[in-house]
Amino acid sequence: MTRSVIDPVTRIEGHLRVEMEVENGKVSDAWVSGGCFRGIELVVENRTPEDAAQIVQRICGVCPVSHAHASSIAAEKAYGITISNNARIIRNILEGAQFLHSHILWFYNLAGLDYVNPLNALKANPADAMDLARAAGTSTNSDFTALKEHLSQFAENGQLSIFSGNWFDAEDGTGFKLPPELDLICTAHYLEALGMQAKASQISALLGGKMPHVMTLRPGGTAFVPTDQKLDDLKALVDELYTWIEATMIPDVLAIAPYYTDALQWGKGPGRYIAWGVFEREDFKMANRYLPSGVLDENLNLTDPDEKAIAEWVGRSWYKGSETYQAPNFTTEPEYTDYDVNDRYTWVKCPSYNGNSMEATSLSRILAAYKRNVPFVKEHVDAFLEALGHPGDLSIAQSTLGRTAIRQIETLYIATCMKEWVDELIEAVKSGDSEYFRAPSTTTGDGTGFWEAPRGALYHSESVKDGKIQGYQIIIPSTWNLAPKNEKGQHGPLEEALIGVPVGDIEKPINALRTVHSFDPCTACSVHISEPATGKRFETVTSPWGVK
Repeated sequence: MTRSVIDPVTRIEGHLRVEMEVENGKVSDAWVSGGCFRGIELVVENRTPEDAAQIVQRICGVCPVSHAHASSIAAEKAYGITISNNARIIRNILEGAQFLHSHILWFYNLAGLDYVNPLNALKANPADAMDLARAAGTSTNSDFTALKEHLSQFAENGQLSIFSGNWFDAEDGTGFKLPPELDLICTAHYLEALGMQAKASQISALLGGKMPHVMTLRPGGTAFVPTDQKLDDLKALVDELYTWIEATMIPDVLAIAPYYTDALQWGKGPGRYIAWGVFEREDFKMANRYLPSGVLDENLNLTDPDEKAIAEWVGRSWYKGSETYQAPNFTTEPEYTDYDVNDRYTWVKCPSYNGNSMEATSLSRILAAYKRNVPFVKEHVDAFLEALGHPGDLSIAQSTLGRTAIRQIETLYIATCMKEWVDELIEAVKSGDSEYFRAPSTTTGDGTGFWEAPRGALYHSESVKDGKIQGYQIIIPSTWNLAPKNEKGQHGPLEEALIGVPVGDIEKPINALRTVHSFDPCTACSVHISEPATGKRFETVTSPWGVK
């Protein structure tokens, strides 16, 4: 047996170490260690829920809207508020823009370089690349000849810029399998994706007032009030994003996937999934959201979420004690010891649902939507499975490549919904509906926000008394996915997914990296509780003129 270590894992948010035991060319055991350390829950104590919705966005620059949204939902539950229809639509669009930004970023610029080799694109014939792009039905907006020349200049100067430091030579050069022309096409789309992310962020800024931390989303609704000009700008941006996603992302997935079909055979994880659901309909029911809630067991049997089933264990994490804490209200005290895979080895806690580890990813949402017969999702998942030669076989989706590829169905679905929501908002404004915010009638209560970030299931809980937060708890998707072994000895979802992954290169285990990136880790999100060595409480800046 041999140890293979990826430390740090790059192309993610935060700091992550993956240690693997390799036996007979496959991973036989794995330990995932989150090295990031945060203190958001304590920061919001004794502050208002309105403050909390702003502060929790600082958890992550990639998914601030989701944190603000979940926090606001928790406050609205505590206050007994149901937001207006206009606020619902605006929030859906704002959230959708963030999802599109995150999904495009992840697929092309983070996970993409596990499958696409820009150096191999130097061997491409640009004319053949154009023919291939047309045959695949993907975007031909880029000048492939000019791009190849630029890449050649980078390579000749030994300056690969954004493409440096990757494992393009893994497994003696056999780890990457695309033909040069397809590598050239996907490299072009890598660069196009940077511009599309900017378009999505423009939508977020248009509605939210600022990115990466929006200002208009607040408990009770939204402070954004649309004008004709803003609605015109919004519609144009959404249409442009939809067109690019439809014409580029889906065809690229279908073009890349056949070269990596072996990755359909490993990377499953626990086979248990949670999704709280995202994007509200008029009835505000979790099971009826555009992407609905659902808990799926090993046989993909679907049940509704139960908050009482959620717990967190700290016996393998760097906190005092070995207790299991029941959601929603609990606190933990940090206590770093040593990195020891036989004892404690991560800052990430170990959440469970009915005592079991659960995957919380985009795949979880898609499977829940599939099981609830959401027409768009069911149609496109079935078509995808058929295209891969496995009609009706959802086990194919439960894999490294499946988790990576099927997320793009969600991307197209959200882009489609965005067009619907913009039209809905335009009609609401035309009808004279001008309600965007509802003030609370009480400022005492408990509330939970079951929501989704782009990476998976997001949970915010707060207890409020006389307008001030007495307790706050956050469980984010990467806490579920990057969890250590639980009390039962079950591996966390990513650890479980790594077991059985082929390793052809101990120093550059590219298939393991593909599996890690398929979960889109965000360790800056996954750890939130800390205490300064001095024992002092937090001092937070409240104005340009000083601290409170």
